Amino acid sequence: MKNSQFEVKDPRNISILTDFYELTMANGFFESGNKDTIGVFDLFFRRVPDNGGFAISAGLEQAIDYLENLHFTENDIAYLRSKNLFSEGFLNYLADFKFECNVWAVPEGTPVFPKEPSMIIEGPMIQAQLIETALLVILNHQTLIATKANRIVRSAMGRPVQEFGARRAQGVDAANYGSRAAYIGGCVSSSNTMMERDFGIPASGTMAHSWVQSFDSEYEAFKKYAENYPDSTVLLVDTFNVTKSGIPNAIRVFDEVLKPMGKRPVGVRIDSGDIAYLSKKARAMLDEAGYPDCKIIVSNSMDEYIIRDLLINDAKIDSFGVGENLITSRSTPVLGGVYKLVAVKKDGRHIPKIKISESFEKITIPYHKKVWRIFSNETGKALADYLTICDEDPSDMTEITIFSPLEPWKKQTLTNVTIRPLLVPVFEKGKKVYESPSLKEIRDYTMQQLDTLWDEVKRLEYPHKYYVDLSTKLWEAQRALLEEKTH
Repeated sequence: MKNSQFEVKDPRNISILTDFYELTMANGFFESGNKDTIGVFDLFFRRVPDNGGFAISAGLEQAIDYLENLHFTENDIAYLRSKNLFSEGFLNYLADFKFECNVWAVPEGTPVFPKEPSMIIEGPMIQAQLIETALLVILNHQTLIATKANRIVRSAMGRPVQEFGARRAQGVDAANYGSRAAYIGGCVSSSNTMMERDFGIPASGTMAHSWVQSFDSEYEAFKKYAENYPDSTVLLVDTFNVTKSGIPNAIRVFDEVLKPMGKRPVGVRIDSGDIAYLSKKARAMLDEAGYPDCKIIVSNSMDEYIIRDLLINDAKIDSFGVGENLITSRSTPVLGGVYKLVAVKKDGRHIPKIKISESFEKITIPYHKKVWRIFSNETGKALADYLTICDEDPSDMTEITIFSPLEPWKKQTLTNVTIRPLLVPVFEKGKKVYESPSLKEIRDYTMQQLDTLWDEVKRLEYPHKYYVDLSTKLWEAQRALLEEKTH
């Protein structure tokens, strides 16, 4: 769906963006007569970034674009033929490739938790295996950045956060799609101009220190900027000295340039130094000069903890610009999402598959599943998530008993509840059946969904553990498989 009248689709073909083993396995499926065997894969993550309470799903629109454009060009086929590993029959199959899988996913902006699938793919093994890497690249990255952005936004306690990270991003796609994800996570704008053209994210920015340095004086630099942009004057006041020259020169320009025009300044920006101290001094000076409405914007390697500490110290800040620590999720730069086979369909029924590890965290949950969220009818808050085998439907239940998969004697009965499915159909036999909302609608949905989480789950540190439990039928099936495969 269009997010901007100027939006353009990414014209690149990334169908061959695969780990090489996906191609060798696909050729193996083809040659062994299993190309039409139906597999079911779960895409999920194991740990929340930054030891947080939840992640925010993002990237579905780009995943859909990828799947809709899935094809192999003559150049792709020629390259694969040059490897002397793949049969001509398999290469002909790729040349005539047609996506035929069913796909379910949580809508973008949904809070998600470890080990529950945020996307399920069901289709021919040869196809479902080939799309693993690209889906993980797209969804891991945007989910990671949306999650980090929201941590930063929450720490700002209602003050706007602007994403300033393009120049520090790890590549062009990371800058662009990171900006998109940051907007989903709650940022109000981006320094990346392309994002307004393509996604409708407001572009924001003022000047760099080079603007100030290029003039004979700081005052002249501020004066020329205000004359050019009288309706959006934000001056960078830390090139030389914030309190001795930056703020005094800004006030002089406000008085001499903007006031005669009947204009008011938008703000000043501080990008270095003791931000808490300087913001307090700047606020006092601006107020005394008659500009209490002039906003103070700060940047300089901000993250959620620095922002929280600044506000604890009563810093006089109206808005934050956050760059490298957001766009790279520097503190936890990897989401660690995985893509695992959980069932194979034969003769119309699903045969469960499981991966076993000495680490409980890495033991997969078998079966084609559904994911449900349990809400309290009294508070509207989410109480727990509930995984079931695909033929179970608890949606008409108003009371449900859940238990810990690790410690099943720990049980809790939830009453007066509504149970809703999280996954929605996206593709049916390769045909798209889901229309992506606008980016603004996704962002609004994100904020609405976050309101359903208890504040304790949203703590930056030591959040309350949100329960993701299995139905009795699914838990017993998993245990039976574990017993079968380990004895």
